[in-house]
Amino acid sequence: MAASATPRTGDVVTVAFSGGLDSTALLHAAVRAAAGRQRVVALHVHHDLQPQADEWAAHCEQVAASLGAGFACTRLSGAPQRGDSVEAWARAGRHRALHDMTVAAGADLLLLAHHRRDQAETFLLQALRGAGPAGLAGMPRQQWRDGVCWARPWLDRPREAIQAYAEQQGLRWIEDPSNADPRFARNRLRQTFWPAFPGGETGLAQAARWAREAHELAAEIAQVDLAVLASPERLDLAALSRLSPARASNALRAWLSTHTTPPASLIERLLSEWHAGATASWPAPGGMCHAYRDGLHWSAEVVATPAARPVDLSVPGLHRQPDWQGAWVVEPGAPGIAAERLAQLTQQRRAGGEQFQWAPGSVPRSLKKACQAAGLPPWRRAGPLLFDVDGRLLAVAGLGMDARAFARQDEPQLSVRWLDDSALPQSEGEGGGPA
Repeated sequence: MAASATPRTGDVVTVAFSGGLDSTALLHAAVRAAAGRQRVVALHVHHDLQPQADEWAAHCEQVAASLGAGFACTRLSGAPQRGDSVEAWARAGRHRALHDMTVAAGADLLLLAHHRRDQAETFLLQALRGAGPAGLAGMPRQQWRDGVCWARPWLDRPREAIQAYAEQQGLRWIEDPSNADPRFARNRLRQTFWPAFPGGETGLAQAARWAREAHELAAEIAQVDLAVLASPERLDLAALSRLSPARASNALRAWLSTHTTPPASLIERLLSEWHAGATASWPAPGGMCHAYRDGLHWSAEVVATPAARPVDLSVPGLHRQPDWQGAWVVEPGAPGIAAERLAQLTQQRRAGGEQFQWAPGSVPRSLKKACQAAGLPPWRRAGPLLFDVDGRLLAVAGLGMDARAFARQDEPQLSVRWLDDSALPQSEGEGGGPA
């Protein structure tokens, strides 16, 4: 058992430590495997949901000290909102706390004591909820999240082997009375399913492994398809419709997953309701899906219409506009606008009646017609727009600079263009840095 818990090379290894049988055995095995070469830190999350929670935290600290491990504890604040799942609230808080404590300990490896029965239960519960391959795949053996590797070295181990190890080593552990509470789905499963199907654990865990392989294969196929069908801003619906139904659904789900968590109902509606040439919109968690000119686009939910405000774009760089979910990119270049003219701007939404000129000598057109000619989708025509101190239009997000604002060739000038958040490099800094 100790060998199976051997951590990867590093100065510090952390172990999620509830004080129960499984995590106590894992902490013991991790300390033995480290053999003084690494520091092992037990991480306890105080959920404050049981009267004995303080006693459990004290017990965990004592056990960690007796094993020669470090100890850290975080007490969750707040409580589930009315109608929220206690399990979901506790799980989300626990994950945040474990991540933060791991980072604070100077580690990037967190060991968790999930075993084969936990995996089998996860598969079954996900199946009862109608989950697809991603849900049925259960818990990964290891997964990097925000700089921390969450590893489950005992995921293929039967619980009986873990209990035998703990008893052999004379370990003491906590019995949580909430584990017998039938209000929780996993407890009901343990009380009813395993007694009726004592041999089901192996088969369900194997099914989870097959589901993970299927999920990983689907992800690889989606990457191949999206390389041809999509950009971060647009998915080619016409080309998508020429794929097989299963492959189209897979690619659509993968593309949407970069923007939201798409429910199965949304995937089904998009595939069944869209037809060539249609302009339509569908609500989704956190935003909207829009079909326009045979492409699918995503727009994040806007909490409130951004108010007009002053903006200084006289310095080259990336000038983020969080309220508008994008940024102005300012670079030296021609044609462009005189830098001094960009120092005092007003950024605001479209009011109506504005005109836009594409090129010098062309006829100014209504902003609506200019947007249509450029193929700018209706939901992106609100702005932002840039006006100088005299109220003259300089630039429009999605269209570019108004030709009437171009500086003379002998003047220092800056080009201005807009990028949506979805197209922005995530490592870029704020305005004033290199664009």
